[in-house]
Amino acid sequence: MLLPVEKFTALISGLAAFSLMFLAAYSVAGRQLDRTFLAPFLDAIGVMDGALLGYVDYIEALMPIIAILGVSYVQREGGHIRMDILVGQLRGRTLWFFELISVLLILVLITALVWGSWAHFDRSFDCARPWCSRDSSIDVSLPLWPSKLVVPIAFAVLAARLVLQAVAYGRALVLDLESPPAVPLIQSVAEQAKAEAEQLDGET
Repeated sequence: MLLPVEKFTALISGLAAFSLMFLAAYSVAGRQLDRTFLAPFLDAIGVMDGALLGYVDYIEALMPIIAILGVSYVQREGGHIRMDILVGQLRGRTLWFFELISVLLILVLITALVWGSWAHFDRSFDCARPWCSRDSSIDVSLPLWPSKLVVPIAFAVLAARLVLQAVAYGRALVLDLESPPAVPLIQSVAEQAKAEAEQLDGET
């Protein structure tokens, strides 16, 4: 039930990153075209630059979507940077114990971040004001609360994933499972190389 939500948030994050390329291309190309073909007209009306107005504001608004919205999906896949020098040598109940402790510590941190980021959003949101916003960007006055709302939503989805993984690690610890479901399993260097080779063979 959680996976479709994570896939959707990861898709939105990817689309936001993709749209950023179009914004950059539009800004650069628009500036060059305006200078080349519309220079006399722009000079006449006092416009010196054809770049996209508010380009920096749009980038700032998209950054939380790009950087944070897909974090739960990456946690599900085990794609976050981690130190496996010690944990990679562990097996059985010892491994599941250390994984459970680490997930619970992350869950405590994320719970605090959900609370703090929601308070940060709440300070920015006020429907008694135009666009329900107490603050806005500098250049084009974009309301900032949508970008701030992305953060607690993304962290709440991650918290749900961490709860699921904590239950799975706890179950593996009690039952001494070899390959528990709902958690990413650590691959050795040889297994990682084999998986990458198989992926390359499938592409060729």
